Formats: sequence, structure tokens, C-alpha cells
Amino acid sequence: MTEYKCFECNKKVADDYLRKKVRCPYCGSKILFKPRSTGTIVKAR
Repeated sequence: MTEYKCFECNKKVADDYLRKKVRCPYCGSKILFKPRSTGTIVKAR
């Protein structure tokens, strides 16, 4: 299950809610994004 976040209020929006509307249920913003995980930086010797 993919989770999206609202760009305005930074709250999580469930994927099944987005099937009905493309708006944040909390603030009504139309800008949503999928947060990326941070990668691990490995230094070479």
C-alpha cells in the first residue's frame, strides 16, 4: 500500500482515499507527493 503526503499540511493520505478524490481530506490541497526513503551513503577507501 502506497502512502502519500499532503504538501500543505504534511499529513499522510491513504491510497484508497485517492481513488475517490485527488485532494487532501484534511486541508483540501491538490498537491500530494510520495515521500522517498533516504539512501545510505557509503564512502570508498
